[in-house]
Amino acid sequence: MSVACKQLLQQDVSLSDRTWFKLGGSAQNFCAPNDVEELRAVLKWAKESAAPIRVLGGGANLLVRDGSVDGLVLSLSRPDFCRVEIEDTRAKVGAGVDLMQLSRDCSHHGLAGLECLAGIPGTIGGAIAMNAGGRFGCIGDVVQRVRLIDADGIIVDCDARELKFAYRHSALGARLVIGAELKLRQEAAADVKKRFQDNWRFKKESQPLAAHSAGCVFKNPEGHSAGQLIDAAGLKGFGRGKARVSEVHGNFIVADEGACASEVLEVIEHVRGAVKAHCGIQLDTEIAIW
Repeated sequence: MSVACKQLLQQDVSLSDRTWFKLGGSAQNFCAPNDVEELRAVLKWAKESAAPIRVLGGGANLLVRDGSVDGLVLSLSRPDFCRVEIEDTRAKVGAGVDLMQLSRDCSHHGLAGLECLAGIPGTIGGAIAMNAGGRFGCIGDVVQRVRLIDADGIIVDCDARELKFAYRHSALGARLVIGAELKLRQEAAADVKKRFQDNWRFKKESQPLAAHSAGCVFKNPEGHSAGQLIDAAGLKGFGRGKARVSEVHGNFIVADEGACASEVLEVIEHVRGAVKAHCGIQLDTEIAIW
């Protein structure tokens, strides 16, 4: 490892305070590069070391297991990756830009297209990777181009069509998002702001946003709502230790103070098995589990 690269990496960095669950272990190697050149340097080290690469965005859709996370954990949270440039109805944004803040700011200035994501936490990079969204729309609806970097440090700009956005899916492969261009619409600011507020209010009234969670745990099976399936199986309130299925929304697992990741995993597996036994439908996780 070069001296410069060694200076970029931190060892045994706790990840619990960097996730919405507020639990889990530490990163064996952690790096928050200041710019693309530093990012290239640590990607080169990871390739040469055969170290798996994970990107930590806002930590909203993530469960980190207890213990140590091997490989390299990247955080694109430095200013170079958090720039926002708006020209007319086009927004050029870095991967580390906060999704909720961008949605709020654009909506208040009459730029429509992101208000459907009100109340959805995370960063632009993570949102694009999983095509984040809900009943009101997905980020893939407004993405025009995405800037990606591969393991060799090569940067390419991809048209949104190449990423084949689908339900909680984008075809990134092993490439990492470092930025994107969004195509929004100019509308009356009062109208866009109202839609944002209505969507945000719906989130607050229907989801346990004040609790430590990772958002919806399971994907919705085709033609079904995972939350409704969990509710129908009588699982609201079911828990293990300090982790339990939310009484507010069946597709949320909340972690009280003192919970550990293993307890959340036990709840996930119990819910999966109970729903399968109740209705024959297999639930797949939406959250990332490291």
